[in-house]
Amino acid sequence: MDPTIIIADDHPLVLKGLQDFLHEKEYNVLASAKNGKEALALIKAHTPDIAILDIKMPFFTGLQIAEKCKKDNLKTKIVLITFEKDEKIYTEAKSIGVYGYVLKEFALDEIENCINAVTKDQPYFSPELLAYIEVDNGPEALNDLTKTELKILKLIVENKTAKEIAEELHISPRTVEKHKSNIIRKLDIEKTPNSLLIWAKENQNYIS
Repeated sequence: MDPTIIIADDHPLVLKGLQDFLHEKEYNVLASAKNGKEALALIKAHTPDIAILDIKMPFFTGLQIAEKCKKDNLKTKIVLITFEKDEKIYTEAKSIGVYGYVLKEFALDEIENCINAVTKDQPYFSPELLAYIEVDNGPEALNDLTKTELKILKLIVENKTAKEIAEELHISPRTVEKHKSNIIRKLDIEKTPNSLLIWAKENQNYIS
């Protein structure tokens, strides 16, 4: 089943480019908006699976919309598109459960990967953005992990599910979940959906 999508951007050319691209790829685009107010009204009216929002828009920014959706328990997954390689915005986006962060210069190259990941309930952040942002406290905390925990982290980076990890390591899915809890505790990761996956992706260069 194709995900339902709403898009919003206050730059007419960007909006049209994105809309044309998604239509061409036969995505189910329900509607588009030119500002944050319209975007929020459309999300509330249609509750699409995914909303692709520009970060900076009149009335409400993409982040403000994401916050309002979280507060109202709307199931729409928010993907932000922006020119900004900004660690502060990125950290804020993560803390309110935004599912994707795509840089506009790579939007048409990455948006399909992003939609596919988000549809599978996996967050997607532009590789360029992750490379740009300096990651703190990566390696040091990793020293506290056991060999099995490190192995599990590596498999998480490869988008493996708990069931797949269990099969690969010949342990039960329940044991995998226990290991994941230990990893989260040792690395002092905030307990939010996908927080471990996001941390693993950000720090994958340090995970050996």
